[in-house]
Amino acid sequence: MGLLDGKRILVTGVLTDASLAFAVARNAQNEGAEVILSGAGRGLSLTRRTARKLAVEADVLEIDVTEPQQLAEAAAVLATKWDRLDGILHAIGYAPPECLGGDIFQAQWEQVQVALHVSTYSLKALAEAFRPLLIAAGEGDRPGASIVGLDFDATVAWPAYDWMGVSKAALESLSRYLARDLGPDKVRVNLVAAGPVKTLAAKSIPGFSTFEDTWAERAPLGWNVLDADVVARACVALLSDLFPMTTGEMVHVDGGVHAIGA
Repeated sequence: MGLLDGKRILVTGVLTDASLAFAVARNAQNEGAEVILSGAGRGLSLTRRTARKLAVEADVLEIDVTEPQQLAEAAAVLATKWDRLDGILHAIGYAPPECLGGDIFQAQWEQVQVALHVSTYSLKALAEAFRPLLIAAGEGDRPGASIVGLDFDATVAWPAYDWMGVSKAALESLSRYLARDLGPDKVRVNLVAAGPVKTLAAKSIPGFSTFEDTWAERAPLGWNVLDADVVARACVALLSDLFPMTTGEMVHVDGGVHAIGA
């Protein structure tokens, strides 16, 4: 019996099979879940191609989180397939080049608002669009739904991360407010703060290799930047019913680096 037997999970942010989101989708299927992916824009064809690499090819919804109409249409489509939604993985983030690189003054509001909209506000937008299906997962004796977001601990300032770090800090705060407001609907909201993993998203961040090169040395448990599975397993655990009373939490899967001062 799998941790997610009978669960219906929406996984966002899958582009390639090297992504953390793909690792979550694969693990979720292995644990018995039905999985649907989402993609957007020019990346939609990549998402569809990658969906075929899962053990069971997943359907793909088109969701641009900055387009309310597209969110509403995706929720309507999903409602024709499923009577409830047991979980969402939020793995969406983007910042224009000006927002990254080691100079916080480089970006103007025009670029910053894009980073905040895509990387932070999208968590609320997804929760709102799919809220009726999420609520349905908690009706009667059902245990309720779980929203899990991928994070990179924003309690400190990182080299080169700049406005993406600010966006992640806002995401952490937003997740707590969503946990507060969705709790009465039996919907949990938690984040997984992962260590650096070699993904397409990581490659787009100037200087990110600095983290990759030093993380394993600083981590008490060690760290493998090629192992997305350790992060995916934590996400699957939070999507399951193993943590029925945990919400508003940030779980670190980073080898322990967050706990070490130097």
